[in-house]
Parts: sequence; structure tokens; C-alpha cells
Amino acid sequence: MAQQTHEPSSTKEQIRQTRIQKLADLADKGVNPYPYKFEKTADAAELQEKYKDLETGVETEDKYSVAGRVMAIRNTGMFIDLMDASGKIQIFSHKENLSEEQIKILKLVDIGDIVGFTGTIRRTPRGELSIKSTELTLLSKALLPLPNKQISKEKAETLSHYHGLTDVELKYRQRYVDLIVNEESRDTFRKRSMIVQKVREFLAKQGYMEVETPILQTMASGANARPFTTHHNALEMDLTLRIALELYLKRLIVGGISEKVFEIGKCFRNEGIDTRHNPEFTMIELYQAYADYNDMMTLTENMVAYVAQEVLGTTKIKYGENEIDLTPPWDRKTMLGSIKEATGVDFMEIYSAQQAIETARSLHVQVEDGMNWGQVVEAVFEEKIEPSLIQPCHIIDYPREISPLAKVHRDNDRLTERFETRVNGWEIANAFSELTDPIDQRMRFEAQAQAKAAGDEEAMEIDEDFINALEYGMPPTGGMGMGIDRLVMLLTNSPSIRDVIAFPTMKAKD
Repeated sequence: MAQQTHEPSSTKEQIRQTRIQKLADLADKGVNPYPYKFEKTADAAELQEKYKDLETGVETEDKYSVAGRVMAIRNTGMFIDLMDASGKIQIFSHKENLSEEQIKILKLVDIGDIVGFTGTIRRTPRGELSIKSTELTLLSKALLPLPNKQISKEKAETLSHYHGLTDVELKYRQRYVDLIVNEESRDTFRKRSMIVQKVREFLAKQGYMEVETPILQTMASGANARPFTTHHNALEMDLTLRIALELYLKRLIVGGISEKVFEIGKCFRNEGIDTRHNPEFTMIELYQAYADYNDMMTLTENMVAYVAQEVLGTTKIKYGENEIDLTPPWDRKTMLGSIKEATGVDFMEIYSAQQAIETARSLHVQVEDGMNWGQVVEAVFEEKIEPSLIQPCHIIDYPREISPLAKVHRDNDRLTERFETRVNGWEIANAFSELTDPIDQRMRFEAQAQAKAAGDEEAMEIDEDFINALEYGMPPTGGMGMGIDRLVMLLTNSPSIRDVIAFPTMKAKD
């Protein structure tokens, strides 16, 4: 039972020209290869489930219309593997069941074409559920061939399944092809959709209100990052794409629209690209009045566990070689305590930035002259501790210098009530007891502005309107931000952020 393959000697352009000729042949037969509509009555998966107990060799009188992409052709069109969004089903097209015109059209069908079939259900003698086609409708003629997976010589005469892109860059540049041929990619993006739905569902059950805030802003705020800039012609003003959702959401807490708000939205940072960073990414940020960072820790772990259970059916997952248990409660470790435990150095006993720099260098951690105490502590943590944090945990109580939007720790004014959630050696969430004191916030912004003037391109500017909002009074508030893309990576066992963003940022081709 020979299966259609692409001719080894044929180039993509040669195949394309051959298929363009088939378009002309179809036109000669009065066939529109790109019609307007097709009435489907069932999906492949629906039929596979409904007739899973149909015995071998049995044929029904039940009639259905299905549509999808042709993924394999055998016996000059007698058997076709048809794939729709739900799965695959075999089409059996015998000349006795088709008109002469339909047979001619069938001969012009290629792998990759989108075709509709109408017929009855049968189970072949080989046990394959099939649609015995009595009518076919060409719905879209594919001019380009699908990528061909390499196969063993032993199977070359009988098998040639078109699934799998070996060129990784092409996989990201032409995601549409990747999705056609790669079931794993389709599954990843379906799960991504479910993950976002379940995040919303969890927060709705907790009484959170979803809101929207501006993407175009007059200044970059809410995080330490370099922004993208643009210009508004009508207003004759420069704008930035937002780097975080934070400050406008806090304004809504001030306004009292709800005591619990959240937003899921795109943010943009003009920075490098690696396996965990893409310039355009999706975040969720949420804020809850009358809460603190302890409440945010509980909410974060409960939300992630809920989503994992709903999407995967378990809170125990595997990422690479690591077995990870997302079941709450998660460990809580102080940043300074973790460093002391791993290195023996207690940075709380170090007060000068220079001494901190020298100590870090003695630990073989690369730090720059001019760093403040908090920046050095963070550098030591990221080098010595972060990679080992495989099981989920909250790293709490960050230095004040690196946390300009967090409340000063109630027990130690060198620290803040801030935590970052780490899983698999990554940060997946950042949260605070939010700073609500407008005078303290101004001083923090001024320190950031000085750092920016000294050359720190990622330091924040003074947001006068936000300070103005705080001066109207903001209740005690807990807030949390989480990268949706990293959460999807974790729950789909994806090695790169580009595997979970449908169209990641790519360098332009020459």
C-alpha cells in the first residue's frame, strides 16, 4: 500500500509550479479551489470516541461531513489521512462511490490540501475507523509542500509522514508550518490557552475584577528595565510601551474600583533574548487591598497548584530531568539566610557597599564597582543560590535598594517585604507588601532617578502622577506579578520561551 511522498529530486519551487498547474486543471473542470464555506457535521475526535466500539469490518449508515488537512495519501487516493483540529481520521474513497468528476478532482489532491468529505462510518478489516466517502470538496489547494521527516530506508517505500521540523529557527519563523506538522506544538499552545483560562477562573472565584490599563505610557514605570519608545504624531509627544502593569493597577486600588484587581496583558522590554526572555511577553499582575506579602505567597502557590491540577490533572510535574511537586504549602526562605546557609557569609553584618563588593569577589561572584549593598546581595544570591532552587519556594525579604516599590520590612529597615517565587531555578513571580507611603515612595523614586542619571538605563523615573495618587491614600495592599510565558514553560515542559510564544521576536532575515 504505497503512500504518496514528495519526489526526492523535486525542489520546493518545482512542486509549487506543479501545483499551480493543478489549479489551472481544476479551473478547467469548473472547480473553485478556494470556496467560501463548508458545512462540517463532526470532528475527527468526536467520531473516534463515538464509534470506538464499532467492530472490525462493520459499516454503518450514519452519514457525516468532515473537513481537514490531508496528511497522507495511499493507493493513489483510495486512503487518505485527514487531520482537523481535534485529531485524525481515515478517508476511504473508492471509485465505485464517487462520480467521474469527483474521481478527477481526487487525483488532483495533494498532501497539505484542505478537503471536505461526506460519507458513512465503517471500520476497515484492518481495524481503522474510516469515512467511506461519497462526496469530496476541495476547500484550499496548498501550493507549498509540508516538511518531510527523515525515515529509515526500511520504511521508505511504505511510510512518509509529514510531521516534524528539523530547522529550529524555521519552526519559530513559520509557526503555522510547525503547528500543521507538530502535534507537540499544537498541544503546547492549547495548554497555554487553558492555563490562561484557569488563571482567570481561579481569580474570579477569589473575587478579583479583571481590568485593562494603558500600553502606551508617558514614562516607563513599575520595573527596572529598558523600554521601547515611540512617537505620537497627533499629540507631538514621545511615548513608551509599558514594561510592567503595576502603577496603573495601584491607581485603581486608590480609586476603589475594587479591593481586588488583576490584568493579563503584554509588556515590552528592550533587552536581550534568551531561553527565558522575549522582548514582548505576557504578564499577570494582581493587587489586593488590606493584604500583605504573606497573603500573596499563599495566593501564588494556590493559583499555580489550581492551574496545574485543572490543566494537567496533577500538581506533580516533570521538567526535564526534575520531578517538581507544586502542592502547597511551598517553602519560604529569606534571601540573606539562604546566602548565609550556602556560603557561610552573613551579609547582614556587612554595612558598606565596598565591603560587600569585596566579599562577593572573594566568593568568586562577578560584581561591578559602584554597586550598592542590595545589588551585591542580589548578585551573590543569583550566582550561588538560584540555580539550586528546583522545588517551588518563596525567597523573601529583599534589600531595600533593589525594591523601590515595596514596603520597608516591619522588622528590619534594610529590607523590604518582597518575595520572588522560584521554581526549577527560575523566577516565576515577584510580589510585595506594596509601598503606600507617598513620602517614602518619592525618596525611592529620587534614588532611582539619581541612578539613572549616573548611567543606569534600567532605573525608574519619578512618576509624579503616581505619587499624587498615593497622596489621596492607598490602603495596605499586597501585589504580585507573574510571567505567563514562564508558567506555560513550566507546565508544558518546554525548554525555551520561544516554544510557548506563538510568534516570538526574531532577528530580521538579510
